[in-house]
Amino acid sequence: MGIPLTLQKYLDDRGIQYEILPHTHTGGSMETAQATHVPGNQLAKGVILEDDDGYLMAVVPATYQVELGKLHKHLNRQLGLATEPELTELFHDCEPGAVPPLGQAYGVAQIVDESLAECADIYFEAGNHTEVVHISGTDFRTLMADAPRYRFAHHA
Repeated sequence: MGIPLTLQKYLDDRGIQYEILPHTHTGGSMETAQATHVPGNQLAKGVILEDDDGYLMAVVPATYQVELGKLHKHLNRQLGLATEPELTELFHDCEPGAVPPLGQAYGVAQIVDESLAECADIYFEAGNHTEVVHISGTDFRTLMADAPRYRFAHHA
C-alpha cells in the first residue's frame, strides 16, 4: 500500500532514517505489536483528544492507556476523545484507526508520555493496517523535541 505522502514528506524533510516493515492486516496497536514481534512498549500510538481549544495527540506506548485526569491536571484542559469522522478529516490520507503518532505532520499539537523517552527503537503505524515505521529512539526524540513530556498514561 505505501505510507501516506504526508507522513513520508514529514520524515524525509527532517532527514529521518526509517524502515517500513510489512505485516499481516491488523485491527489495533496491540495486534500490530504481536504481528510484527515488536515489544508493545516500543510501539508508539497516538490518541487524539479534543476540547474547545482544539485537538491534541497524546503519544503513548501501545501497552498504555491515557489517564485523562492526569492530562487535565498538567494542562488545565477538559479533554475527551475525538470522533471517527474528525479523525478521518484530520488524517485524510490515513486509513481509519491507523493514525501515525506524529501529530505535527498533520498540524495537530502533541504531548508525549515519558515512558517512551528511553526507548532505543520506536515503531508506529504507517497510516495503514499493514505496515509499521521503524525509527531510532534518538530520531523519535528529535521529532518530539517540541512536545511537552509528562507521565500521563499507565500500563494497561
